[in-house]
Amino acid sequence: MSLFKNIFSKEKKETLDKGLEKSKTSFFNKLSKAVAGKSKVDDDVLDNLEEVLVSSDVGVDTTLKIIEQIEDRVSRDKYFGTDELNRILREEIAALLAKTNTGNETDFSIPENTKRPYVIMIVGVNGVGKTTTIGKLAAQFKRKGLKVVLGAADTFRAAAIDQLQVWADRVDVPMIRQQMGSDPASVAYDTLQSAVNQEADVVIIDTAGRLHNKVNLMNELTKIKRVMQKIAPDKPDEVLLVLDGSTGQNAFEQAKQFTKATEVTSLAVTKLDGTAKGGVVIGISDQFQIPVKYIGVGEGIDDLQVFNKVEFVDSFFK
Repeated sequence: MSLFKNIFSKEKKETLDKGLEKSKTSFFNKLSKAVAGKSKVDDDVLDNLEEVLVSSDVGVDTTLKIIEQIEDRVSRDKYFGTDELNRILREEIAALLAKTNTGNETDFSIPENTKRPYVIMIVGVNGVGKTTTIGKLAAQFKRKGLKVVLGAADTFRAAAIDQLQVWADRVDVPMIRQQMGSDPASVAYDTLQSAVNQEADVVIIDTAGRLHNKVNLMNELTKIKRVMQKIAPDKPDEVLLVLDGSTGQNAFEQAKQFTKATEVTSLAVTKLDGTAKGGVVIGISDQFQIPVKYIGVGEGIDDLQVFNKVEFVDSFFK
């Protein structure tokens, strides 16, 4: 009996399988070609495997780690057949993910010992799915009986405020907003103050997604944090960076820029269902040593899933 069966519900597992289908198909098509005509893992197979991993957006540095681990295993075994490569790859990738994703979470929750409200600051460039992620998170938290307040601190785009309002109305949670061009830190302050007054459980604050000037971005995010800390010195509890998985290597660059601009504590990788670049989850998790907390594998509210490394690897190598 598979050890994976009781971790996710059948429906969630099927959604994850379907969401990773393009990435999985692309990867194994390439892998089949890499080992074609070979019965033993040799230097040629390893060279081909390296190319497969890099072209699957796992990233060069992470690929080299995986290849090195496999080389060590090959050197320990007198005969290492290509039929074992799938299992070995699965084990090595699971081991990499385990270093930054410590748990096998299956549900949306916030730490029980955290002083309420639990404040999540959302960062990421425009177009990666920030607003949708916020809306889906709000829906999931509310479903668990938690009181949620949203803050529209991306005041540089009227569309950003309006889009977040649509989600707030859809989920039926309050949203704090000001006029376009208002000080984002002021919106964050008002949001947290309102949440405290309402005895809310969770606050989710959107921020502007601009990377054209890293210094300005850093100053803006720092100011938002500093202003919130006037109300609660230990806030925010989490800085969640949203990345578009379909952009592949560009997601690495965005992660690099945002981790330099602010202290990112968790990641959400979206739009995995429409791409063959799902390997980016492995590389980003490894390279930045920041846990991937959520993945987007579809358009529905339930298609934002808590990232579970066991389930992810199982679906990818199924």
